[in-house]
Amino acid sequence: MIKKALFVSDHGDPLAKLGGKQAGGQNNYVKQLALALENQGWQIDVVTHWCDETAPKIEKFGTNCRVIRIEAGYKGFVSKNEMYSMLPDFYKEMKETLSLRSYDMVHTHYWLSGLIGNKLQEEFGLPFVHTSHSLGWAKEKATGDRDERRMKAEKTILQNANQILATTNSEKELIQQYVESPSPIKVIPIGVDQAFKVRGNRSHLRKKFGYSSPLFVFAGRLETTKGIYTLLRAFQLLVEKSNSSFHPTLLIAGGEEDSIDPKTRLPRSHKLRKAIKGIEDKVEFLGPQSQEQLALLFNGATATIVPSYYESFGMVAAEAQACGSPVIASDVGGLKNVVQDGVTGLLVEPKNPQDLAIAMEVLSVNSLLAQRFSRQAIRIADRDFQWPSISEKINDMYEVIMGAPSNTYVSNRPGRDVSWR
Repeated sequence: MIKKALFVSDHGDPLAKLGGKQAGGQNNYVKQLALALENQGWQIDVVTHWCDETAPKIEKFGTNCRVIRIEAGYKGFVSKNEMYSMLPDFYKEMKETLSLRSYDMVHTHYWLSGLIGNKLQEEFGLPFVHTSHSLGWAKEKATGDRDERRMKAEKTILQNANQILATTNSEKELIQQYVESPSPIKVIPIGVDQAFKVRGNRSHLRKKFGYSSPLFVFAGRLETTKGIYTLLRAFQLLVEKSNSSFHPTLLIAGGEEDSIDPKTRLPRSHKLRKAIKGIEDKVEFLGPQSQEQLALLFNGATATIVPSYYESFGMVAAEAQACGSPVIASDVGGLKNVVQDGVTGLLVEPKNPQDLAIAMEVLSVNSLLAQRFSRQAIRIADRDFQWPSISEKINDMYEVIMGAPSNTYVSNRPGRDVSWR
């Protein structure tokens, strides 16, 4: 018998083109998890905001997966920072659009969706699993921005969910630090798409693409918190030190399609232009890339750079390692678990371009170390980041929750404050 699950990912459309606004790790995770659970006998519906006006209301992917897009009063892009006020309309339209009692399980993604999961649990008795993807406490630590409303909501969600699915031990520890009596927490890592695999000799691939060594790759949104400006400053320092001993190249994948000049492969942003002044001939902005294109970039990279201020997991780091790319990443959040320092890559102090430049230089001049990291990255990715084994664990978790009495997890919990405003 087909089992039905509803994924709520209100600002993260799983079929949005990656690298654009609000289209990153969460979108990819939701899509890949849905496809993997399909093989475990699940039918997955993903409900999300209708952020792309040209997309259909209902869109199929895989064999038994669908995206269902909700207007909630406005069709078109809405920043997740502004989406809180739309939640009542989102929930109301969900109830009008979907046969909610037909689902066996709800899995919510990010705190805004978690509030909807709370409502579904309360009104329809549907059990829900919650994955945070990022936490307000981690964001405050990284950026200094404190969002009291979000933190209050996250505490409510993490106390009322039937199960919390954390993707790293660091995330679990953070929840336990800030949430009194949280729901049961299970740590299951993120998997990588089957496109991310070793494609051949790394140096040969670099030559095939027309790049010299060393070649560094960044993939992600071109935002300050993703560390893009830290990376560009670090690359400036690396170029200054390289002289004639090596000739580094930096490839940057991500950003909106119209944010990159297709002729020069340089950004239109004045701030980014200023950041690459003097090294324009050594930096290429590629715009958003497909999974296959990213896999080829990671395969050819001397190292993939993940300089984020904070990451709950760090999917790019896992994908790159599956391709045999060493990773240089910020020593924050889930990246500390995904990248094994001195084993699969190097961890550096966040927001520190000097530290990052030194790590890039180390792998630029020490090819034997880079090769060792590459071999170990492949081995660990094969062991830890494969969807078949991950989806089996999540399927088992869902079935345990479905078989439990409805009050097993939520009785004797603190007050259920799930008001929108």
